[in-house]
Amino acid sequence: MLNWLVRGRVDHPMATMKKARQLVVEMLGHDSFRVLEESASWLDSINRTEGFKLDYRLELIDLLDRGAKHHQARLAQEYLEAPRLQKSYESRLWNACFGFWKMLGTAYLHCIEQFQAGSAGAGAMKKDLALVVGRALRALTVQLKWVLLRYGLIEERIWRDVGRAYLLAESQGFTTQRAAIYPGPHGESSVHEEFLKALMLVMSAPDSLSPTRIHIAERTVANFGSRFSLQEKPAARCGFCFDLSMPKPPTRAGKDAAAGPTVRFFGPGDAAPALRHLMLEIEEKDAVPDDFNLVKKFDKALVQPVLAHLDQYWADRPPVRGAPRSELATRITVLPGFSGIVRWIQAVMDASSLEFSDPEVAESWIVFNMSEGGYGAIVPQVKGDWLKIGVLLGLRPETAAGCRVGVVRRVTRDKYEQRRVGIQALGTIAVPVMLAPAAGPGVVTPAAGAPAVLLSDKPDKNGEVAVLMRAGGFMHTQNFQMRVHKTYLLAPAALIEGGEEFDWARFKIVQQL
Repeated sequence: MLNWLVRGRVDHPMATMKKARQLVVEMLGHDSFRVLEESASWLDSINRTEGFKLDYRLELIDLLDRGAKHHQARLAQEYLEAPRLQKSYESRLWNACFGFWKMLGTAYLHCIEQFQAGSAGAGAMKKDLALVVGRALRALTVQLKWVLLRYGLIEERIWRDVGRAYLLAESQGFTTQRAAIYPGPHGESSVHEEFLKALMLVMSAPDSLSPTRIHIAERTVANFGSRFSLQEKPAARCGFCFDLSMPKPPTRAGKDAAAGPTVRFFGPGDAAPALRHLMLEIEEKDAVPDDFNLVKKFDKALVQPVLAHLDQYWADRPPVRGAPRSELATRITVLPGFSGIVRWIQAVMDASSLEFSDPEVAESWIVFNMSEGGYGAIVPQVKGDWLKIGVLLGLRPETAAGCRVGVVRRVTRDKYEQRRVGIQALGTIAVPVMLAPAAGPGVVTPAAGAPAVLLSDKPDKNGEVAVLMRAGGFMHTQNFQMRVHKTYLLAPAALIEGGEEFDWARFKIVQQL
């Protein structure tokens, strides 16, 4: 009765801004998990509710966006800083953060759709259109980052939404219009920049970085966003391309890449020399500049390898495979952990036949390609939560008489939710040896020493061999005696890589003792 008196009023708890603010203030008093989950729920509710004028809808989304900002940053920091998380807690953290950003992006994209449809309030929102599209693209980029942190498969909808958001900005002529996307010293940007940040992030090979390094790479991309280049035709320093009309990821632009009405060519542009300048500055000052925004302070030892990685992939000629790969289908037995690997290698060498029983904790993975430098494998189901970039593996291919050693360099998920890994093989062989600090020239050390793995079948042209040691074992000033069949005096040459569990180093063979 008397429905005509309330016609036009939206039936929603946030129908008035006073009530909306009250509800948000109450929500923000809860823990960060609940804040993000409830924020996502409110955003979904607003998206589904018809009748809101577009400018008011944007006010509500902005209220929730700004309110949850501190809480999502807190959980994101916890996700990156915790060295090992229980699987259930890791899933809760990831789902809360990704779920919030997915719903926030959907909310801004819904505003874009409503504007294009000429909904009520579209005229009032037009002045904020650069902000809305910029925020939509930033939300999509953060979603990309969260998928990459889990080495997951990027959904096609993300690329579809990135393309259509940018197309709207192009059609309205405001791609380069700068706006305060968010308040604060780093909040000003443009649709052009936000678009390129998303594309350059995925073209920087983040799937070969650890989660913390993925974060540093994403922040580095954000810092250089204004220097990236975008063209409608193939051009210098624009070695990648993206079709705005296709829900497909960007790719390298090959020699035959053709221009089209919706194809855009992009690349590092002036960011490449600026990145190299930053690397030199860090080396000279022995610290990361304070104005280089990584959200939190990171030691230069962690930042420098990431910048070197980006420098490689932003080069005019990005890295290509070092050795041709053969497609095949076979199995490989893998075992993580330095101590277990050394024992396993020794046991396999001591076995008299290929019927040797592998350790219970070993896993069987499916190899789909291989080369002299490593393997590409499908991981059916990991029994633990140890699989990550940089993990040391013992490897024994099916029918092989001996083992090798490798490191996980890349982890992704395919469309079947199977994890695919890229494994770099270290050296050409894996022979267990004992290393003991050298007592002096020509003196054989009586101590047994520590277990290690010889990775070279013969010295190289410099008389050096590669050795795998326990983490922290390599010292630039310490000579070692290596016992294998005979005893050799080794002088340290270089640390190739230091992992969580291992030191991979080169030594010069001085003499046989």
